Amino acid sequence: MESLQEKTIESEKRVDSEQEVSVTKKRKITTDTTDTTRPLPRSSRRKPDDFRSSEDLGKVEYIIKDGLRKIKPYFFQYQAYAKGRWLGRTLLNVFSEEFRDRSEEYYKYAIEKGLITVNGKSVTVDTLIKNQDIIGHQIHRHEPPVTDTEIAIVHQDKDLYVVNKPGGIPVHPAGRYRHNTVIHVLRKKHNIPILFPANRLDRLTSGLMLIALNAKRAQELEHEMTQGKIRKEYVCRVQGEFPKKEIVCEAPIKTISFKLSLNYVHEEGKPCTTVFERLSYNGTTSVVRCRPLTGRTHQIRVHLRYLGYPIANDPLYGSDTTWSPKLHKGQSMTPEEAQALVDSLMAKSEYQDGQWHTEEQPNTIPSTTKTDETCGECSIELLKDPVPKDLFIWLHAWRYSGEHWAYETELPEWAKESFMQ
Repeated sequence: MESLQEKTIESEKRVDSEQEVSVTKKRKITTDTTDTTRPLPRSSRRKPDDFRSSEDLGKVEYIIKDGLRKIKPYFFQYQAYAKGRWLGRTLLNVFSEEFRDRSEEYYKYAIEKGLITVNGKSVTVDTLIKNQDIIGHQIHRHEPPVTDTEIAIVHQDKDLYVVNKPGGIPVHPAGRYRHNTVIHVLRKKHNIPILFPANRLDRLTSGLMLIALNAKRAQELEHEMTQGKIRKEYVCRVQGEFPKKEIVCEAPIKTISFKLSLNYVHEEGKPCTTVFERLSYNGTTSVVRCRPLTGRTHQIRVHLRYLGYPIANDPLYGSDTTWSPKLHKGQSMTPEEAQALVDSLMAKSEYQDGQWHTEEQPNTIPSTTKTDETCGECSIELLKDPVPKDLFIWLHAWRYSGEHWAYETELPEWAKESFMQ
């Protein structure tokens, strides 16, 4: 679910995808392919007193326990300039419609108590948002645990880190995650003030990441990407016996819900192409090499589901979900089916709102995920820790190569021919 942080974390854009995007906003490609000059990201040009430049990484306390990396809860003030689509709408409407990680009742409480502000001042739920308003939200932040698997460095030089990202940790701050991210863990461990990720991987996906240590190297990598000069290979483990022959899928993909980061094949989707080749079959599942020729969100996962061979442990596009029958093999999705799917997923969403709860407004977290404990600071009902093996899917960015370089990781255990689940 989205939260206000997705609108505020400097220039680190939320891209919930196994495919890469530019470090900064992509420019129009010209016929002059030798020019890689472009300005630094906006975050590096901000004034020291700009509220978007706040830094508290030095205060974070990581706790490693039971296969998980946890963070001691902390107070945090989200702030963001009002977006164009917010203008003229009430404060309550914006929060309840744009940020679905908490309920409308919570937002009423937070506005009345002054936890949500406009330009640093307490306001009412009916306050209309205007251009240049600064929206603030003070919370006691409980970040979800992530895997404690090491972020291994595959290659390092003065300009670049190439790392093997574990599945189960997001790349950059977004949603409920801030310090429990690849970028912040690396920055803190190596005492680096800023990093430039050149490709992004979905939180559940493992594999190669290219992280520039300076703007110049980041610009060079981006130039290669925008020119289509970087080749990518992934491996995954899918349900069933994947065909032996090479399969090329060119089904267009559309984002069904931005809030849920849900995508599927749709007639109005963007064109995309993925080439698949089976590497092995163990009688139940197949290991498949994937070569995405385009970079749509969840492209590999969606194309595999569309072909009838979903990634075997995919919690969104797999076959073990209650909404799985709505994802049809070999068929695009109608608008009615798309809305029904979104409604099914929204019904599964969980709120974690804290001390505002009363007997008339009980907590909406299902009892199966709650503990019997509450936070002493904010009275939020604490959730059970996830099982480490449930934090990742069997999808791995295996090899990346450019004009004069190539990197690869070892295959994960689940991708080896001898693996039996």
